[in-house]
Amino acid sequence: MLQSDGVLVSNGATIACGLAGLAAGAGAVSIGAVRSRRPGPYLAAGHALALPRHADPLPEVLRSGLGGLTVPVTPGPHGELFLGPGGPQPGRTLRRLVLTPLLARARSRGGRLAHNQVTPFRLVVEFVGENREAETLLRAYRMLDQQLRDHAALLSHCAGETLVPGAVTVSVAGIVDVRQLLAGQDERYAFADGTFDDIGSRSAPPRLVPMISEPWNRRFGWDGREPISAEERHLLHAMVRAAHEDGRTVRISGLPTASRAARRALWTELGAAGVDVIADFDKRGLARHLRRHPVSSWAPRTPMPGVAVRRDLPRPHPDRPRESV
Repeated sequence: MLQSDGVLVSNGATIACGLAGLAAGAGAVSIGAVRSRRPGPYLAAGHALALPRHADPLPEVLRSGLGGLTVPVTPGPHGELFLGPGGPQPGRTLRRLVLTPLLARARSRGGRLAHNQVTPFRLVVEFVGENREAETLLRAYRMLDQQLRDHAALLSHCAGETLVPGAVTVSVAGIVDVRQLLAGQDERYAFADGTFDDIGSRSAPPRLVPMISEPWNRRFGWDGREPISAEERHLLHAMVRAAHEDGRTVRISGLPTASRAARRALWTELGAAGVDVIADFDKRGLARHLRRHPVSSWAPRTPMPGVAVRRDLPRPHPDRPRESV
């Protein structure tokens, strides 16, 4: 199912032909204009955080080439999850603005969102809002679960203890008891968000909690304005290394609000430490930084399928490195 990005290549050819025709009648068109339309690299380490004011956050994320998105949702009527922390707004549903277009893109491109995608797009669905009753939130997860099953063939999923990567991996945050619910499902299409406290936990194995997600200020005080202290740098590298050795990826969010220069210093330090996913509201700045300073990535032992979405991949070895979810 993983093939070259046929849609973008076709569009590029169409643009090039059109420009050639215009050049014949109105002068030559710059080659740079054509090159600027070519797709950029897929930035697996880049992760966008959707703000409540973003009416439709996905298109800009895909244009930037970022490899993930966190969206806040609240349960609403008719079994729908609505974007943002406020009251339900007509049409602003997770299904309509995120799941359907994201997975339709993957389906139309042979199971990838971009021609050079080798790790799943990480979609974090964060349940927010004033209603924090456990029963309401668990019912909301069941809404999400049903919507994910409608696109099962393109999603990373876990069948028993076998993990099968797909074009998109969905993680759930903001529901305290979701782990117990997920663990009880024989086949599931979502995973729980974790913390560094989950390292080595038997109750939260990597196949249930594959990604550690923490805000930067939970354990660190450096804001990027001055050089990072040796102690904090050592702690960061040690914690990321421990997570990787435990078979998990690391996502850091909640970076301090600072100047672009300070943010670049933070992004650089996170990349040097091997942080797999850097989450930020500054999508364009982060994408530009990662294109210039790519985060060295590991080669997944269980890559995304190359021809078709397979459901019979072998069970992951317990001593394998980080999973590709």
